[in-house]
Amino acid sequence: MKKRIMLLILVNLIVLASIIFCQSSDLVGQQIPKVIKLDSAGKDYLRVLAGPPESSTMRSGLVTLAPKKSVGKHSTEKYEELVIIIEGKGEMAIIGGSTLLFAKGEVVYCPPYTEHNVTNTGEENLIYLYVVAEAKN
Repeated sequence: MKKRIMLLILVNLIVLASIIFCQSSDLVGQQIPKVIKLDSAGKDYLRVLAGPPESSTMRSGLVTLAPKKSVGKHSTEKYEELVIIIEGKGEMAIIGGSTLLFAKGEVVYCPPYTEHNVTNTGEENLIYLYVVAEAKN
């Protein structure tokens, strides 16, 4: 009986160690194909991809901005960013640089280490999908 309990405890410890190891190991290449429904249910933001281990480096989200609203000044840091315009129009102000105007059906690229802000300049909601991925050095 004691051997059986000890064996059960040992098996549970091995399983627990495997779970901890798998969560902390590099999971690149372990991602699976999937379909993600873009339904924000009236919210201003919907996370689409959260990064590792769900994706290799890619993160993305669906953003809805009301007229005249902005996301606020932020930096891409070590990521490059793609903004895919689904509805509306707006601008991406590059801090210390130019302002890029865009509308439905267009895509805006923002390089790594770029401080910027996205603003809805239209009269309807601006809806866009952003995708960021870690840039190679």
